[in-house]
Formats: sequence, C-alpha cells, structure tokens
Amino acid sequence: MTDTPGYTWDAPDAPHPARTAAKNSQSRVAARDKDGWLALFADDAHIEDPVGPSFLDPEGKGHKGKEAISAFWEGYVGLMKGFHARTTESFANGPSCANVTRLTTTLGDGSRMTVDCVIVYTVNPEGLLTSIRAHWEPDRALATLEAP
Repeated sequence: MTDTPGYTWDAPDAPHPARTAAKNSQSRVAARDKDGWLALFADDAHIEDPVGPSFLDPEGKGHKGKEAISAFWEGYVGLMKGFHARTTESFANGPSCANVTRLTTTLGDGSRMTVDCVIVYTVNPEGLLTSIRAHWEPDRALATLEAP
C-alpha cells in the first residue's frame, strides 16, 4: 500500500509501465503538480474524463494533445481545492492498466463530491501516457455533492 497526502494505492502493485504511469498521474494530481503531470504525457495523448458527453465535455470528444490536456487541467483539475484518490483494484496487461478508484474532490467553495470510477491508462513503449479514459457517471457523482 502507498499512502501519501491525497493519494492511497491499496491495489495490486506488480511492476507494469501503465500501472507506474497511473500511480505517477494520481500522485502529481494530488500534489497539484500540473507541470509534472503534463510531463507524463506523449505529445499526442488523449484524455476522456468522463468518457462520452458530459458537463465537462459536452461533445464527448475528449481532450487531445498537451495544449488541450493543459486546458483540461485549468478548467477542471486546477479548480479543485482538494483531491484524494484511493485505488483499490488494478488490472494491467498489454500497454494498459484499468484501475478501480474513488476520487474525493473538494471544490473551490468547499463542497465535496465523490466519483467512483474505472480509469484506463495506456502508455507508449517509452512509458508516456497516450490516453486516460475515465469511466464514471456524472449524475451519480453529482448526487454525492455535499455543501460546505
């Protein structure tokens, strides 16, 4: 188990490039390290968080390329006042790793929301992230919203 502020890894931990990238991604987000997080991505990487249309991505096309991923950070990740990820399962094979994770976020106004999700991380041969696909249901997450 890895337990640091904002990040708990309570899942299988056998070495795998995508699992390493997933852990690095979670720890950089928890540390609020945008530059370190962006450095984990290949130039043509793609994020879908969540997969499909949502209030975060009305067209459901995701965010492709480092410039769009940086904008995703600014428009969503960077607005969070607090973040804690707890991963309880991790399945790694091929170039990918699928993790069962609970994200607890604190928004700028102090309200909190819980997102239960499965996040699939894919890496290239150099170990850089080529995609993050987060499967979660926005309505389910919004139903957990707690006022400050």
